[in-house]
Amino acid sequence: MTTTTTKRRARPTVLAERVAATDWTALAEELDTVGCASTPRLLDPADCRALVALYEDTARFRSTVDMARHRFGSGQYRYFADPLPAPVQSLREAFYPHLLRTARDWADRLGRPAPWPDTLGEWLARCHEAGQTKSSQILLRYGAGDWNALHRDIFGEMVFPLQVVVGLDEQGTDYTGGEFLLVEQRPRAQSRGTSTVLRQGHGLVFTTRDRPVRSARGWSAGPVRHGVSIVRSGHRHSLGLVFHDA
Repeated sequence: MTTTTTKRRARPTVLAERVAATDWTALAEELDTVGCASTPRLLDPADCRALVALYEDTARFRSTVDMARHRFGSGQYRYFADPLPAPVQSLREAFYPHLLRTARDWADRLGRPAPWPDTLGEWLARCHEAGQTKSSQILLRYGAGDWNALHRDIFGEMVFPLQVVVGLDEQGTDYTGGEFLLVEQRPRAQSRGTSTVLRQGHGLVFTTRDRPVRSARGWSAGPVRHGVSIVRSGHRHSLGLVFHDA
C-alpha cells in the first residue's frame, strides 16, 4: 500500500522525470530560432492550485513587490523565502543541467566566459560568495487590467542566461489576455516581438538577458526583454524560476 508520505517523497522524482522527458534537442533549436520554447506539462492542475494557494501564506515569502508603485506595470509578485517549496526546488534543480548545455553553447558562440559549474548547488555557492544570497524565485499574480512591463531579471554580476516561467492558471477559463511577451532587439534592424499563451502546468524557457544571433560579422548578442500583455479578465498566476540568486 502506498502511503501519503511515500507519495510526497516521490514528487521530486516525478517532476525531474517530466523535465528530463522534454525533447531538449528540439527545445534548444526553438530557443535559437525564436528566443523562447515551451515544455510539456510539468505540473498537474492540483499542483498548480497548491502553488497558487501559497500566495496567501506571507510567511513563505521574503518580500512583496507592487508593480504599479515601482512603475513595472500593474499587478503584484512575491519572492519566495528559503527554504523553497519542494516543487519549486525540484523544478529548479531538474532544469539546471539541461539549460546548462545551451548556456555554455551560447557563451561559446559569443566568445564569452562560461562560469557555470556542473551543478546548481555549486553555481549558487558562487552567487553567495559574490554577495547574491537572496532567493530569486517568484510567484506572480495579475488581475483584470494588470500587465508587466518589458524587463530583464538581472540581480547582480552573477547571471545565468536562461530562465523558466510556469503557468499556474488556464487561459480562457481562469483569465483572458495576459500573453507572455518577448521582444528582441536585432542588429541593425527593427525589434521583433513574440507572443505566447502560457499553458497551465507547462513551462516556457527564455533568455534572461540576450542570446546569440547571426550577423554579417558572425555571432552578435541580441538584447531581449520579456513582459506580460494586459490581462482582460480573471486572475493569472505564474511561477518564475531564475537560476541565479539576488
